Order: sequence, then structure tokens, then C-alpha cells
Amino acid sequence: MRTRTIAALAGMITMLFCANGCTASTEKTETKAKYIFLFIGDGMGNSHVAATESYLSYKVGKLGGEQLCFTQFPYLGLCTTYSADNTITDSAAAGTAIACGGKTDNGMIGVNPEGEHYKSMAYELKEDGYKIGIMTSVTVNHATPASFYGHNKRRGAYYSISQEIPATGFEFFGGSGFGGFNGEDGNEEDIDIYLERNGYQVCYGVEEFNAEAPQTDRIIFCQESNRKESAANYVSDGKVAEDIPLAKMVELALGYLGDEEPFFIMCEGGAIDWAAHDNKTMSTVHEVLDLDEAVKVAYRFYQEHPEETLIVVTADHETGGMAVGSRSGSSTVNWAEFEEQWNAEGGKNTLSKTENMELNERCSIGWTTWGHSGSPVPTYAVGKGAEKFCGRLDNTEIKGKILGE
Repeated sequence: MRTRTIAALAGMITMLFCANGCTASTEKTETKAKYIFLFIGDGMGNSHVAATESYLSYKVGKLGGEQLCFTQFPYLGLCTTYSADNTITDSAAAGTAIACGGKTDNGMIGVNPEGEHYKSMAYELKEDGYKIGIMTSVTVNHATPASFYGHNKRRGAYYSISQEIPATGFEFFGGSGFGGFNGEDGNEEDIDIYLERNGYQVCYGVEEFNAEAPQTDRIIFCQESNRKESAANYVSDGKVAEDIPLAKMVELALGYLGDEEPFFIMCEGGAIDWAAHDNKTMSTVHEVLDLDEAVKVAYRFYQEHPEETLIVVTADHETGGMAVGSRSGSSTVNWAEFEEQWNAEGGKNTLSKTENMELNERCSIGWTTWGHSGSPVPTYAVGKGAEKFCGRLDNTEIKGKILGE
């Protein structure tokens, strides 16, 4: 009798606990963070991170131990990346999985394999009263940022994807500029004119942004170097002098969005992928460092709002099949030679493909492909709800975890 009584009491307590828990879980605004940062290192696998930390250690005379800002976050997961039609995803399908929580075929943006529209987390957060900022180190209409606002069965339909921006109502967009500036045939209206006619202020460079920002509630930042022309779709290394780093773009977005209302910022380190496609080691390392500097901006914000902020850092896929080590043996990475070549060219790598392969092999960094791989990618998190990103994940789970589901 006593056993049955204790069991009954335990059951009642459990039901009460579950009832309270279920009530809380249905109120998404109560369970998700007020300020949300999602950083995506395009093509950034575990070895890209490891190589960058090895380089940082070399810079201070050590073999290892130095860390990026985001690798010091308390929660670490490993995320699978396959698409609906391929073991090895592309950025369109992976970006869609992250943004929308559903798989699609390679090459598709914001739609399922049948072409039906998904709703990204950015749209859902906008409906919940969040301000939205979407930014990247590459073009605003490239696959990953486009996955958060666009819907197209063809990722290369840059002009059409850009035309979806006005309907979003998102407050801030930023990037190097726009691909397909005048459409695929070059005969369309300049995309910046189209966007300005439909409610957005397009600014080139920081000076113009600072002048226009106080006067508009919807703004697009583009790098000064791409004024009134298509931004390059593939630049694997070398920064234009007047272009700002990704960290500065995040600072502009934070200043513009403010902290009075909740916000969601998606920031992509897009050029990591491009450098890795070329198997350019130092270029890849510097692009990872560029992303990490942007994460530091968010982390300083988190330190001011620790109970209300979530930061998640992940990747859409791995590019290059990179390894810390090469076929020639297990010698220590020769960062001195990598750096000598990099500095000699003023922060670039213009070696031929053969010369670059020889440099990588000689210096003990391996690459297995010029394309993507199917390897899982890391996910790092800190802040409110960060514990949900620990362990094995699939990229389709990220949306729900960010939304507090």
C-alpha cells in the first residue's frame, strides 16, 4: 500500500512538472534568446579550425594550445550536412537546411525538392517581433545568405533572388555587393535602383552608410569597391584596401538594430569556402580569422547581456577535405614557409595549382579535393539555450533549437 501511495504521489508530481514544462515549451518567445547571433563559416570543417589554431600557436612560439574565440564556447556539437539528393551537399541545400529546417536538393534555395516554399527562421523571428540582420563577406545574394530570405529552384538566379528582398521587411543586409547586378542577360534594371524603388537604402562604404542610416529603417550595406557593378563571385584571397572586415559589418548592424528590441543576426564567413576550393592554406586561415573577429564582436555583446543572448557558430559543409598533415609524413606544419610566401605576395597566394599543391605537401597540410566533402562540421554555442547544441546534430535541427522548440 505504501509503495502504491508513493508511486501515485510521484506520478502526480511528474504530471505537474510536465504540465508546467509543456506550457513553457509552447511559448517560443519565453524559451528562445532575445538576442540571437548565428555565424556560418562557409566550408569551415574541423581541420580548418585546427589549422587556424595551429597557426595562432606558431605565431606565439608554441606547437599548440592557442584558441579561437568561438572554440572556447562551452558547448560543442558535430553536425551532419548531407542534402536531399546527395551525400555531399552544396551551400544552397545546406544553407536551406540550416535556415529552414528541411532538406532540399543541391542547388535549391529556400524550397523543398518539389519547389514548395520553406519558411526560414528569419521570417518566423520577424513575425515574433525580432529585427533581422543578414550579412556575409561575399555577395548578399549568394547561396547561404539567400537561404534566409529567398526561394528559388536555382541558386544562380541571383537577380530574381535579390528581388525578394523588399518583401522580407528585414532591417539590415550587408555583403560585398550583388552578383548578377543587371540580371543574367545584363539588360535588367540595376539591382540597387530596383531595391531603392522598393523601400531599401543601398549604401556603398561606411561613410555613406553612416550618413544614410539615421534616415531609413531598411538598409543594405555594400563594399565601396563594388559600387554600381556586379561583385565578384569568386575571390579566394586578397582584400581590397577600402573594404571593411566582417567584424566591422557586425558592428554596423548592431549599431543600426540597437538592443531595445530583440534581434537575429546571421553572419556568414563566405570566403572560407572559396579559399578552400583553391586549397590555399594561408588564405583559408585568414578567412577563418576574419570570421572569428566577427564572433568576438558578438561575444562582447553577449558579455553585456549574458542572460538574453545566444551565439551559435557552425558551418554549412566542409570544403577541400583539409587535413593537418600530408602524404609526405607527420612532420610539424611549416608555418614559416607558408607565411613567407604569403608576405612576399602582400597577403595573397597567386601560385599556380601545381606550385600550391607542392607548397601544401612540403609544409604538411593535406587537401583531398577541390570541391566539398561529406564530413560533419563543428557547432559551437554559448548563452541562452546553448546546451541544445551539444552532441550529434543534423543541420535541419539548428532552426528549431534556435527558436526554442
